[in-house]
Amino acid sequence: MTETPEYRIKRLKMRSWRRGTKEMDMILGPYSDTEITALSSASLELYEALLNENDQDLYVWISRQMTPPAEHVEIIEVIQHFHKIA
Repeated sequence: MTETPEYRIKRLKMRSWRRGTKEMDMILGPYSDTEITALSSASLELYEALLNENDQDLYVWISRQMTPPAEHVEIIEVIQHFHKIA
């Protein structure tokens, strides 16, 4: 059975809010609540791949403490812009 677009969005929002660390919940949760439905299919794929990473890595990439892998740069920049992380 294939996943409907509505169910996929709901699943990704849940994964964004229930990460494992409160810091990532507070970064990804609000982003997903307001922006995820506007993502293109390609960007949604990038976001889902990002959610497969562990929170410790995500936090240092999004907070610019470390350079993210090339495959995550685009979506991380979108999230940073959303949160106005300079």
